[in-house]
Amino acid sequence: MPASATAPAAPQDRPVGPLQLLALGVNGIVGVGIFFAPAEVAAQAPGAAAILAFALTGLALVPVAFAFAVLGRRFDADGGPVLFARTAFGERASFLVGWVAYVSAFLSTSAVVAGLSQALAPSLGLEGPLGQRALSSVLATVLAGVVASGIRVSARAWTALTVLKLLPLAALLVAFLAVAGSGPVPVVAAGATDTAWLRAGLTVMFAYQGFEIVPVIAGQVRSSSRSVPLATVGSLLVAVLFYVGLAWACVAALPGLATSPAPLAASAGVWGGARLEWWVGAGTSISALGICLGMMVTTPRYLSALASGERTLFGLDGMSPAGVPVRALAVTWALVLLFVNLGNLSELFALSSIAVLMQYGVTAAALATLAFRRERGLKPLHAVLAVPTLVLGLTLVAYGATVREAATTALTVVAGLVLLRVARPRSAGASATAGS
Repeated sequence: MPASATAPAAPQDRPVGPLQLLALGVNGIVGVGIFFAPAEVAAQAPGAAAILAFALTGLALVPVAFAFAVLGRRFDADGGPVLFARTAFGERASFLVGWVAYVSAFLSTSAVVAGLSQALAPSLGLEGPLGQRALSSVLATVLAGVVASGIRVSARAWTALTVLKLLPLAALLVAFLAVAGSGPVPVVAAGATDTAWLRAGLTVMFAYQGFEIVPVIAGQVRSSSRSVPLATVGSLLVAVLFYVGLAWACVAALPGLATSPAPLAASAGVWGGARLEWWVGAGTSISALGICLGMMVTTPRYLSALASGERTLFGLDGMSPAGVPVRALAVTWALVLLFVNLGNLSELFALSSIAVLMQYGVTAAALATLAFRRERGLKPLHAVLAVPTLVLGLTLVAYGATVREAATTALTVVAGLVLLRVARPRSAGASATAGS
Protein backbone atom coordinates (compact mmCIF):
# COMPACT_ATOMS: atom_id res chain seq x y z
CA MET A 1 0.00 0.00 0.00
CA PRO A 2 1.07 3.67 -0.21
CA ALA A 3 4.01 4.60 1.89
CA SER A 4 4.10 6.98 4.77
CA ALA A 5 6.73 9.67 4.88
CA THR A 6 6.18 10.22 8.57
CA ALA A 7 7.92 7.35 10.30
CA PRO A 8 6.77 6.54 13.83
CA ALA A 9 9.09 7.45 16.64
CA ALA A 10 11.44 4.80 17.94
CA PRO A 11 10.04 3.02 21.04
CA GLN A 12 12.61 4.63 23.35
CA ASP A 13 11.63 8.10 22.05
CA ARG A 14 7.90 7.75 22.69
CA PRO A 15 6.90 9.80 25.72
CA VAL A 16 3.17 9.00 25.89
CA GLY A 17 2.37 6.21 28.33
CA PRO A 18 -0.86 4.22 28.72
CA LEU A 19 -2.31 6.39 31.51
CA GLN A 20 -1.58 9.59 29.59
CA LEU A 21 -3.20 8.08 26.50
CA LEU A 22 -6.23 7.12 28.58
CA ALA A 23 -6.34 10.69 29.88
CA LEU A 24 -6.29 11.97 26.28
CA GLY A 25 -9.31 9.84 25.44
CA VAL A 26 -11.23 10.85 28.56
CA ASN A 27 -10.32 14.49 27.94
CA GLY A 28 -11.62 14.16 24.39
CA ILE A 29 -14.96 12.77 25.54
CA VAL A 30 -15.63 14.75 28.71
CA GLY A 31 -15.89 18.20 27.23
CA VAL A 32 -18.21 21.14 27.68
CA GLY A 33 -21.24 19.29 26.31
CA ILE A 34 -21.85 17.10 29.36
CA PHE A 35 -22.36 20.19 31.53
CA PHE A 36 -25.52 20.95 29.52
CA ALA A 37 -26.49 17.66 27.84
CA PRO A 38 -28.65 16.27 30.72
CA ALA A 39 -31.17 19.09 30.20
CA GLU A 40 -31.23 18.59 26.42
CA VAL A 41 -31.72 14.85 26.82
CA ALA A 42 -34.42 15.26 29.48
CA ALA A 43 -36.38 17.49 27.11
CA GLN A 44 -36.71 14.48 24.79
CA ALA A 45 -36.69 11.60 27.30
CA PRO A 46 -37.82 12.80 30.76
CA GLY A 47 -37.15 11.16 34.10
CA ALA A 48 -35.43 7.80 34.24
CA ALA A 49 -35.53 7.66 30.45
CA ALA A 50 -32.74 10.25 30.41
CA ILE A 51 -30.56 7.96 32.52
CA LEU A 52 -31.34 5.05 30.21
CA ALA A 53 -30.48 7.17 27.18
CA PHE A 54 -26.99 7.79 28.57
CA ALA A 55 -26.52 4.14 29.53
CA LEU A 56 -27.86 2.55 26.35
CA THR A 57 -26.14 4.96 23.98
CA GLY A 58 -22.83 4.44 25.75
CA LEU A 59 -23.21 0.66 25.44
CA ALA A 60 -24.16 1.03 21.76
CA LEU A 61 -20.88 2.84 21.15
CA VAL A 62 -18.76 0.08 22.71
CA PRO A 63 -18.57 -1.90 19.40
CA VAL A 64 -17.47 1.33 17.69
CA ALA A 65 -14.68 1.74 20.24
CA PHE A 66 -13.71 -1.91 19.73
CA ALA A 67 -13.50 -1.35 15.97
CA PHE A 68 -11.09 1.55 16.55
CA ALA A 69 -9.20 -0.54 19.11
CA VAL A 70 -8.81 -3.58 16.83
CA LEU A 71 -7.42 -1.49 13.99
CA GLY A 72 -5.54 0.91 16.27
CA ARG A 73 -3.36 -1.84 17.70
CA ARG A 74 -2.27 -2.78 14.15
CA PHE A 75 -1.12 0.69 13.02
CA ASP A 76 1.95 1.93 14.84
CA ALA A 77 1.95 5.47 13.39
CA ASP A 78 0.02 8.72 13.70
CA GLY A 79 -3.18 9.12 11.70
CA GLY A 80 -5.85 6.75 12.97
CA PRO A 81 -8.73 6.62 10.45
CA VAL A 82 -6.54 8.22 7.77
CA LEU A 83 -4.16 5.25 7.88
CA PHE A 84 -7.03 2.75 8.13
CA ALA A 85 -8.62 4.18 4.97
CA ARG A 86 -5.29 4.34 3.10
CA THR A 87 -4.55 0.68 3.71
CA ALA A 88 -8.07 -0.53 2.91
CA PHE A 89 -9.20 1.78 0.11
CA GLY A 90 -6.23 3.68 -1.28
CA GLU A 91 -4.95 7.21 -1.40
CA ARG A 92 -8.01 9.16 -2.55
CA ALA A 93 -10.34 7.80 0.14
CA SER A 94 -7.66 8.30 2.78
CA PHE A 95 -7.00 11.89 1.70
CA LEU A 96 -10.68 12.82 1.75
CA VAL A 97 -11.26 11.23 5.16
CA GLY A 98 -8.25 13.05 6.57
CA TRP A 99 -9.24 16.33 4.97
CA VAL A 100 -12.84 16.30 6.24
CA ALA A 101 -11.63 15.27 9.71
CA TYR A 102 -9.04 18.04 9.68
CA VAL A 103 -11.40 20.79 8.52
CA SER A 104 -13.99 19.75 11.10
CA ALA A 105 -11.35 19.62 13.84
CA PHE A 106 -9.82 23.05 13.26
CA LEU A 107 -13.26 24.66 12.90
CA SER A 108 -14.40 23.04 16.14
CA THR A 109 -11.16 24.08 17.84
CA SER A 110 -11.77 27.67 16.74
CA ALA A 111 -15.31 27.58 18.08
CA VAL A 112 -14.29 26.14 21.47
CA VAL A 113 -11.42 28.62 21.85
CA ALA A 114 -13.77 31.49 21.01
CA GLY A 115 -16.44 30.20 23.40
CA LEU A 116 -13.96 29.83 26.25
CA SER A 117 -12.62 33.32 25.62
CA GLN A 118 -16.12 34.75 25.60
CA ALA A 119 -16.79 33.15 28.98
CA LEU A 120 -13.51 34.32 30.53
CA ALA A 121 -13.18 37.79 29.02
CA PRO A 122 -15.50 39.65 31.45
CA SER A 123 -13.66 38.32 34.50
CA LEU A 124 -10.39 39.55 32.98
CA GLY A 125 -11.74 43.03 32.28
CA LEU A 126 -11.85 42.49 28.51
CA GLU A 127 -15.14 43.95 27.36
CA GLY A 128 -16.67 43.78 23.92
CA PRO A 129 -15.87 41.75 20.79
CA LEU A 130 -12.39 43.24 20.40
CA GLY A 131 -11.29 42.11 23.86
CA GLN A 132 -12.76 38.64 23.33
CA ARG A 133 -10.98 38.24 20.00
CA ALA A 134 -7.71 39.40 21.53
CA LEU A 135 -8.09 36.82 24.31
CA SER A 136 -8.95 34.13 21.74
CA SER A 137 -5.80 34.97 19.78
CA VAL A 138 -3.62 34.84 22.88
CA LEU A 139 -5.17 31.57 24.03
CA ALA A 140 -4.73 29.92 20.63
CA THR A 141 -1.11 31.08 20.51
CA VAL A 142 -0.32 29.85 24.03
CA LEU A 143 -1.88 26.44 23.29
CA ALA A 144 0.06 26.17 20.04
CA GLY A 145 3.22 27.07 21.96
CA VAL A 146 2.60 24.33 24.51
CA VAL A 147 2.06 21.80 21.72
CA ALA A 148 5.13 23.00 19.79
CA SER A 149 7.32 22.43 22.86
CA GLY A 150 6.88 18.69 22.43
CA ILE A 151 4.50 15.78 22.88
CA ARG A 152 5.97 15.08 26.32
CA VAL A 153 4.97 18.52 27.62
CA SER A 154 1.57 18.27 25.94
CA ALA A 155 0.92 14.86 27.51
CA ARG A 156 1.64 16.19 30.99
CA ALA A 157 -0.60 19.20 30.37
CA TRP A 158 -3.61 17.28 29.03
CA THR A 159 -3.28 14.71 31.83
CA ALA A 160 -3.30 17.44 34.48
CA LEU A 161 -6.30 19.18 32.89
CA THR A 162 -8.17 15.87 32.66
CA VAL A 163 -7.69 15.27 36.38
CA LEU A 164 -8.75 18.85 37.17
CA LYS A 165 -11.92 18.57 35.09
CA LEU A 166 -12.89 15.19 36.59
CA LEU A 167 -12.42 16.22 40.23
CA PRO A 168 -15.55 18.43 40.52
CA LEU A 169 -17.62 15.87 38.61
CA ALA A 170 -16.41 13.11 40.93
CA ALA A 171 -17.20 15.31 43.94
CA LEU A 172 -20.73 15.79 42.62
CA LEU A 173 -21.20 12.04 42.28
CA VAL A 174 -19.84 11.42 45.80
CA ALA A 175 -22.15 14.07 47.24
CA PHE A 176 -25.14 12.62 45.39
CA LEU A 177 -24.45 9.07 46.52
CA ALA A 178 -23.84 10.21 50.09
CA VAL A 179 -27.09 12.18 50.32
CA ALA A 180 -29.46 10.33 48.03
CA GLY A 181 -28.03 6.84 47.96
CA SER A 182 -30.18 4.67 45.76
CA GLY A 183 -33.37 6.64 46.34
CA PRO A 184 -36.28 6.67 43.90
CA VAL A 185 -35.87 8.26 40.48
CA PRO A 186 -38.80 9.69 38.48
CA VAL A 187 -40.25 7.20 36.01
CA VAL A 188 -40.32 7.63 32.28
CA ALA A 189 -43.01 10.09 31.22
CA ALA A 190 -45.97 8.50 29.48
CA GLY A 191 -46.25 8.92 25.74
CA ALA A 192 -42.54 9.08 24.90
CA THR A 193 -42.12 8.25 21.19
CA ASP A 194 -39.48 6.30 19.35
CA THR A 195 -38.48 9.50 17.56
CA ALA A 196 -37.94 11.24 20.89
CA TRP A 197 -35.73 8.39 22.06
CA LEU A 198 -33.72 8.62 18.86
CA ARG A 199 -33.26 12.37 19.20
CA ALA A 200 -32.18 11.90 22.83
CA GLY A 201 -29.73 9.19 21.79
CA LEU A 202 -28.32 11.47 19.11
CA THR A 203 -27.64 14.18 21.69
CA VAL A 204 -25.99 11.65 24.00
CA MET A 205 -23.95 10.14 21.19
CA PHE A 206 -22.23 13.43 20.47
CA ALA A 207 -21.54 13.88 24.18
CA TYR A 208 -19.66 10.55 24.02
CA GLN A 209 -17.59 11.28 20.92
CA GLY A 210 -13.87 11.79 21.44
CA PHE A 211 -12.45 8.30 21.98
CA GLU A 212 -11.72 8.15 18.24
CA ILE A 213 -8.79 10.55 18.68
CA VAL A 214 -6.75 8.00 20.66
CA PRO A 215 -5.24 6.17 17.61
CA VAL A 216 -4.40 9.50 15.96
CA ILE A 217 -1.21 9.82 18.05
CA ALA A 218 -0.29 6.11 18.02
CA GLY A 219 3.17 6.90 16.64
CA GLN A 220 4.07 8.69 19.89
CA VAL A 221 2.81 5.98 22.28
CA ARG A 222 4.87 3.38 24.08
CA SER A 223 3.68 -0.19 23.44
CA SER A 224 0.97 1.20 21.19
CA SER A 225 -0.38 -2.25 20.28
CA ARG A 226 -1.51 -2.60 23.90
CA SER A 227 -1.98 1.01 24.97
CA VAL A 228 -4.14 2.18 22.05
CA PRO A 229 -6.93 -0.43 22.41
CA LEU A 230 -6.98 -0.14 26.21
CA ALA A 231 -7.20 3.66 26.10
CA THR A 232 -9.79 3.70 23.30
CA VAL A 233 -12.24 1.35 24.98
CA GLY A 234 -11.26 2.38 28.52
CA SER A 235 -11.92 6.08 27.94
CA LEU A 236 -15.42 5.33 26.66
CA LEU A 237 -16.22 3.06 29.63
CA VAL A 238 -14.95 5.69 32.10
CA ALA A 239 -17.17 8.27 30.41
CA VAL A 240 -20.19 5.93 30.52
CA LEU A 241 -19.80 5.48 34.28
CA PHE A 242 -19.46 9.22 34.85
CA TYR A 243 -22.27 10.21 32.49
CA VAL A 244 -24.83 7.73 33.82
CA GLY A 245 -24.08 8.80 37.38
CA LEU A 246 -24.25 12.50 36.50
CA ALA A 247 -27.53 12.05 34.62
CA TRP A 248 -28.96 10.20 37.62
CA ALA A 249 -27.85 12.98 39.97
CA CYS A 250 -29.49 15.60 37.75
CA VAL A 251 -32.76 13.69 37.34
CA ALA A 252 -33.03 13.07 41.08
CA ALA A 253 -32.19 16.68 42.00
CA LEU A 254 -34.06 18.77 39.42
CA PRO A 255 -37.77 18.22 38.72
CA GLY A 256 -37.47 20.86 36.00
CA LEU A 257 -34.29 19.38 34.53
CA ALA A 258 -35.35 19.97 30.92
CA THR A 259 -35.40 23.74 31.44
CA SER A 260 -32.25 24.05 33.57
CA PRO A 261 -29.58 26.24 31.88
CA ALA A 262 -26.73 24.62 33.86
CA PRO A 263 -27.98 21.23 35.08
CA LEU A 264 -24.73 19.86 36.54
CA ALA A 265 -24.01 23.01 38.54
CA ALA A 266 -27.62 23.22 39.71
CA SER A 267 -27.69 19.59 40.85
CA ALA A 268 -24.33 20.14 42.60
CA GLY A 269 -26.01 22.94 44.57
CA VAL A 270 -28.75 20.55 45.63
CA TRP A 271 -26.45 17.74 46.73
CA GLY A 272 -23.41 19.65 47.98
CA GLY A 273 -24.30 23.28 48.53
CA ALA A 274 -23.12 26.56 47.02
CA ARG A 275 -19.41 25.75 47.18
CA LEU A 276 -19.80 22.55 45.15
CA GLU A 277 -22.10 24.37 42.73
CA TRP A 278 -19.39 26.99 42.11
CA TRP A 279 -16.71 24.31 41.71
CA VAL A 280 -18.72 22.36 39.14
CA GLY A 281 -19.55 25.59 37.32
CA ALA A 282 -15.86 26.50 37.17
CA GLY A 283 -15.18 23.02 35.85
CA THR A 284 -16.88 24.05 32.61
CA SER A 285 -14.02 26.40 31.75
CA ILE A 286 -11.36 23.89 32.83
CA SER A 287 -13.04 21.28 30.67
CA ALA A 288 -13.13 23.64 27.70
CA LEU A 289 -9.42 24.41 28.16
CA GLY A 290 -8.63 20.70 28.22
CA ILE A 291 -10.60 20.16 25.03
CA CYS A 292 -8.79 23.06 23.34
CA LEU A 293 -5.40 21.62 24.23
CA GLY A 294 -6.33 18.08 23.18
CA MET A 295 -7.65 19.31 19.84
CA MET A 296 -4.56 21.43 19.23
CA VAL A 297 -2.46 18.28 19.81
CA THR A 298 -4.44 15.95 17.56
CA THR A 299 -5.79 18.23 14.80
CA PRO A 300 -2.43 18.85 13.07
CA ARG A 301 -1.85 15.10 12.97
CA TYR A 302 -4.81 14.63 10.65
CA LEU A 303 -3.13 17.09 8.31
CA SER A 304 0.31 15.49 8.59
CA ALA A 305 -1.20 12.02 8.07
CA LEU A 306 -3.07 12.98 4.89
CA ALA A 307 0.19 14.54 3.60
CA SER A 308 2.16 11.33 4.24
CA GLY A 309 0.83 9.09 1.48
CA GLU A 310 1.58 8.82 -2.22
CA ARG A 311 1.33 12.58 -2.60
CA THR A 312 3.26 15.05 -0.52
CA LEU A 313 1.64 18.32 0.53
CA PHE A 314 4.16 21.13 1.16
CA GLY A 315 6.13 18.98 3.60
CA LEU A 316 3.30 19.00 6.13
CA ASP A 317 4.13 15.45 7.20
CA GLY A 318 7.48 16.48 8.67
CA MET A 319 7.96 15.62 12.35
CA SER A 320 10.25 17.41 14.80
CA PRO A 321 12.55 15.49 17.19
CA ALA A 322 10.06 16.37 19.95
CA GLY A 323 7.30 14.43 18.17
CA VAL A 324 5.42 17.43 16.74
CA PRO A 325 4.33 17.92 13.10
CA VAL A 326 5.59 21.51 13.21
CA ARG A 327 4.45 22.69 9.79
CA ALA A 328 1.01 21.15 10.21
CA LEU A 329 0.78 22.76 13.65
CA ALA A 330 1.74 26.16 12.21
CA VAL A 331 -0.97 25.89 9.53
CA THR A 332 -3.52 24.82 12.14
CA TRP A 333 -2.59 27.68 14.48
CA ALA A 334 -2.88 30.20 11.62
CA LEU A 335 -6.32 28.87 10.62
CA VAL A 336 -7.60 28.89 14.21
CA LEU A 337 -6.25 32.42 14.63
CA LEU A 338 -8.07 33.48 11.46
CA PHE A 339 -11.41 31.97 12.41
CA VAL A 340 -11.48 33.17 16.02
CA ASN A 341 -11.24 36.71 14.66
CA LEU A 342 -14.11 36.35 12.20
CA GLY A 343 -16.92 37.05 14.65
CA ASN A 344 -19.84 34.71 15.39
CA LEU A 345 -18.55 31.13 15.39
CA SER A 346 -21.76 29.33 16.31
CA GLU A 347 -21.94 27.87 12.80
CA LEU A 348 -18.47 26.31 12.88
CA PHE A 349 -19.74 23.05 14.36
CA ALA A 350 -21.81 22.39 11.22
CA LEU A 351 -19.36 19.78 9.94
CA SER A 352 -18.44 18.06 13.20
CA SER A 353 -21.22 15.48 13.45
CA ILE A 354 -20.83 14.17 9.90
CA ALA A 355 -17.03 14.24 10.18
CA VAL A 356 -17.09 12.06 13.29
CA LEU A 357 -19.65 9.70 11.78
CA MET A 358 -17.52 9.52 8.63
CA GLN A 359 -14.59 8.38 10.76
CA TYR A 360 -16.81 5.77 12.41
CA GLY A 361 -18.07 4.52 9.05
CA VAL A 362 -14.68 4.47 7.35
CA THR A 363 -13.10 2.67 10.30
CA ALA A 364 -15.84 0.03 10.27
CA ALA A 365 -15.63 -0.42 6.50
CA ALA A 366 -11.82 -0.62 6.65
CA LEU A 367 -12.03 -3.22 9.40
CA ALA A 368 -14.42 -5.35 7.35
CA THR A 369 -12.36 -4.99 4.17
CA LEU A 370 -9.04 -5.84 5.81
CA ALA A 371 -10.64 -8.70 7.74
CA PHE A 372 -11.97 -10.35 4.57
CA ARG A 373 -8.56 -9.84 2.93
CA ARG A 374 -6.94 -11.36 6.02
CA GLU A 375 -4.49 -8.45 6.18
CA ARG A 376 -2.79 -7.05 9.30
CA GLY A 377 -3.45 -10.28 11.15
CA LEU A 378 -7.22 -9.86 10.88
CA LYS A 379 -9.71 -12.66 10.22
CA PRO A 380 -13.21 -12.55 8.68
CA LEU A 381 -14.69 -12.92 12.17
CA HIS A 382 -13.37 -9.44 13.00
CA ALA A 383 -15.76 -8.02 10.40
CA VAL A 384 -18.62 -8.68 12.83
CA LEU A 385 -17.50 -5.60 14.78
CA ALA A 386 -18.10 -3.45 11.71
CA VAL A 387 -21.82 -4.23 11.45
CA PRO A 388 -23.16 -2.35 14.53
CA THR A 389 -20.83 0.55 13.77
CA LEU A 390 -22.14 0.94 10.22
CA VAL A 391 -25.76 0.54 11.31
CA LEU A 392 -25.35 3.12 14.07
CA GLY A 393 -23.59 5.58 11.78
CA LEU A 394 -26.15 5.31 8.98
CA THR A 395 -29.04 5.68 11.44
CA LEU A 396 -27.57 8.77 13.04
CA VAL A 397 -26.77 10.38 9.69
CA ALA A 398 -30.28 9.66 8.40
CA TYR A 399 -32.01 11.11 11.46
CA GLY A 400 -29.51 13.60 12.79
CA ALA A 401 -27.66 15.24 9.92
CA THR A 402 -29.07 18.53 8.64
CA VAL A 403 -29.11 19.88 5.11
CA ARG A 404 -26.59 22.52 6.18
CA GLU A 405 -24.20 19.85 7.45
CA ALA A 406 -24.57 17.86 4.23
CA ALA A 407 -23.91 20.96 2.11
CA THR A 408 -20.87 21.90 4.22
CA THR A 409 -19.53 18.35 3.89
CA ALA A 410 -20.01 18.39 0.12
CA LEU A 411 -18.11 21.68 -0.21
CA THR A 412 -15.32 20.34 2.02
CA VAL A 413 -15.02 17.18 -0.11
CA VAL A 414 -14.80 19.27 -3.29
CA ALA A 415 -12.06 21.40 -1.71
CA GLY A 416 -10.26 18.21 -0.70
CA LEU A 417 -10.35 16.88 -4.27
CA VAL A 418 -8.86 20.14 -5.51
CA LEU A 419 -6.15 19.97 -2.85
CA LEU A 420 -5.39 16.37 -3.80
CA ARG A 421 -4.77 17.47 -7.39
CA VAL A 422 -2.40 20.17 -6.18
CA ALA A 423 -0.39 17.73 -4.06
CA ARG A 424 2.71 16.43 -5.83
CA PRO A 425 3.47 12.71 -6.23
CA ARG A 426 6.06 11.56 -3.73
CA SER A 427 9.33 10.25 -5.08
CA ALA A 428 9.88 6.57 -4.44
CA GLY A 429 13.05 7.23 -2.46
CA ALA A 430 11.24 9.54 -0.04
CA SER A 431 8.71 6.96 1.06
CA ALA A 432 8.80 4.78 4.13
CA THR A 433 6.56 1.86 4.88
CA ALA A 434 3.03 2.86 5.83
CA GLY A 435 1.56 2.44 9.27
CA SER A 436 4.18 -0.05 10.37
